[in-house]
Amino acid sequence: MDASNFSMHCFNCSFKCGFTLGKSISSNLKQLMVWCGVDNILIQKWSLESLQYKDLIDYTQVKKVKTRIKFKTIALPDTFDPLDPTNDLHKNYIDYLQGRGINYNEYPFLVSPSERGRQSNRIIIPYTQGNKIVGYISRYLDNRIPKYIKEQQPGYVFGIEFQKSNWTTCIVTEGIFDALSLNACAVTHDDISPEQAEVLASLNKPIIYVPHQDHTGLTAIDRALELGYRVSLPNWGPGVKDINEAVLKYGKVATLLSILQNATQSIIKIKLKRNALGKRV
Repeated sequence: MDASNFSMHCFNCSFKCGFTLGKSISSNLKQLMVWCGVDNILIQKWSLESLQYKDLIDYTQVKKVKTRIKFKTIALPDTFDPLDPTNDLHKNYIDYLQGRGINYNEYPFLVSPSERGRQSNRIIIPYTQGNKIVGYISRYLDNRIPKYIKEQQPGYVFGIEFQKSNWTTCIVTEGIFDALSLNACAVTHDDISPEQAEVLASLNKPIIYVPHQDHTGLTAIDRALELGYRVSLPNWGPGVKDINEAVLKYGKVATLLSILQNATQSIIKIKLKRNALGKRV
């Protein structure tokens, strides 16, 4: 996600300075702050606080990778309708999304109330690449197993199109509603396939993997570390096992900060947290 960075350039005197979170204050920026009357102790404090974020943000250059994976366009069934807040038959779907803290206007959700049985009681989330549909996942609202059914091509990563070029980090998780909660990416299962790793590498930025804090979710940690990702296991407390539940309890900003602050590649730290969570779940 985008960090608090800035730069300035005076075209009259050619003076330049800038600030990057995770690095100390440059001599030029320090001079500018002195000119503006900022106390030297405050400057030093700001510099030290910035350095505390050094381990959270990777500023190393990432080798640019172009993915070779292409996805085929698929045709959606005629029974899939766009979610319509003015349609009384769609109220239960909107209530479900709102109950999960998801804005139904921010993604082209589909529903199928005209179908029979369980098929009528689901929200369909299309998989997109550019202007084409390349798959979809259905979330049934009755909570029976299976909760999700999907048509997903090998290598597809949900949320790639959410990522902005000026964001310094990509957050990757398992669940699709977790991704929708923070504009993150979702692999939609408890593993990261080689094809998905290739797609994620094409973003050319560091990745933080946030597993579900349950038995199956914790198994994906080793794979994330193998791929060179950082892993984040925030202490969200009992009853909160994923990003979506954390956002509902703490809000988006607090959840994002907790992910960034707990991101690490330290095997010891991860092992201790995983052991503690394993006992809890």
